[in-house]
Amino acid sequence: MPQSAEKILDHGPLFREPEYQEMFARKKACDGAASIDATALQSEYTKGWEYREKNFAREALVINPAKACQPLGAVFAAAGFEKTMSFVHGSQGCAAYFRSHLSRHFKEPCTAVSSSMTEDAAVFGGLNNMIDGLANCYSLYQPKMIAVSTTCMAEVIGDDLHGFIGNAKAKGSVPEDFDVPFAHTPSFVGSHIDGYDNSIKGILEHFWKDNPVVASASETINIVPGFDGFCVGNNRELGRMLDLMGVSYKLIGDAADQFDTPSDGEYRMYDGGTTIDDLKAAKGAKATLALQHWNSRKTLEYAGSVGQETASFNYPLGIRATDELLMKISSLSGKAIPEALRLERGRLVDAMADSQAYLHGKRYAIFGDPDFVQAMARFILETGGEPVHCLSTNGGKEWAEDMQVLFDSSPFGKDCKAYAHKDLWHLRSLMFTEPVDFLIGNSHGKYLERDTKTPLIRLTFPIFDRHHHHRFPVIGYQGGLRVLTTILDKLFDKLDAETNIAGETDISFDLTR
Repeated sequence: MPQSAEKILDHGPLFREPEYQEMFARKKACDGAASIDATALQSEYTKGWEYREKNFAREALVINPAKACQPLGAVFAAAGFEKTMSFVHGSQGCAAYFRSHLSRHFKEPCTAVSSSMTEDAAVFGGLNNMIDGLANCYSLYQPKMIAVSTTCMAEVIGDDLHGFIGNAKAKGSVPEDFDVPFAHTPSFVGSHIDGYDNSIKGILEHFWKDNPVVASASETINIVPGFDGFCVGNNRELGRMLDLMGVSYKLIGDAADQFDTPSDGEYRMYDGGTTIDDLKAAKGAKATLALQHWNSRKTLEYAGSVGQETASFNYPLGIRATDELLMKISSLSGKAIPEALRLERGRLVDAMADSQAYLHGKRYAIFGDPDFVQAMARFILETGGEPVHCLSTNGGKEWAEDMQVLFDSSPFGKDCKAYAHKDLWHLRSLMFTEPVDFLIGNSHGKYLERDTKTPLIRLTFPIFDRHHHHRFPVIGYQGGLRVLTTILDKLFDKLDAETNIAGETDISFDLTR
């Protein structure tokens, strides 16, 4: 074998060695796999219009959905609060998936525990697991709060979190006055954005329900960021803009520090996050704003029920989206938008104008969460591009209608369409039958990139195969500049790749663009 202590190969080059290629060939023959020619023939058929019609006609099968399950959103939400441990009422395997998913994106440890439900708990209920699990979590990890969510197993058998937590406290698992907010987050319905919403609402309800604070007693504005894989850069950029305005605000669930801990010799199981004192005081805020509408509908409804003014946005990415957010905050707070932000806006407009000749008329396919797709499509329209295929597995009928309104607002949107409840196999058919210049989404799009030869631009969660994207903002004017540059870099890389053969394709290779 080619592997040795003197020459250690990574798995990629190792498995390309002759010994492994021979082994793979024998396995393929043993499995009775189709021949290369038969596979190629079938693959070619799946690229046409006839197959596209069959693909879009399917109802009982989902292939590579662009979403995750509810508890993942709940685990992410818990990471945004001071010394909070996420407690997943379900199996260890589920909790391991949520932790690994977030860790692989942020390149940081993700803290979460589970009640370790197994077959007996699936039959008799998970009360004993809850009692023991809360006790272990409290004593071992010493959190200030434990946020409980559920998985499929607990939901199918109907475990009552409110009753279970009460029984656990009566058994002495945690003190009676210890904060254990909870949310039912069944994995078999909705997606991670619903789990996030349910969890944030559950935490607010825990602290606000019997809190006598009168709403609108202060000028503070609560801001719910939503499920955001770029929270590290985005939350800090939002804070910078609001500090420039002099606005009093509180982020409800700020995971920026938790997923960006420094290497300074000290391990931090918990870092940053919205404090419990701030959560309690948040009921007295003047208003609660959600940066992502589809992420926060139940949370905003609850905030409105306690007398707060509410408003939501679809991820403030780009010029108009940032304008609307800042103007709303200015209206609520009475604080003027400062000259520094006005100049940042002008610089973004100038940058887009500088690159207009390259961006105009470019066609895009965009996939991801509904707010991200909506925001990115809006930004593409601002650049003169065409977001031809906009797909969101966890976007619904109302989202698709909102997207059509967006398309109708621009002359560049006339050939664009939104696809709700569709998956990445649907997007493959779209990209083969109606090709685009670029694909915008997450790391799962790399297989579409390989198949369709359409360059992928990674701009949303999860990004597993690249590092540190999440540390930089994509919202606000500064974030818009970064998104613009990311798109242009991919565009120019593509141009270079098409003109880099000396004497053949480099006829008009440009050093200056």
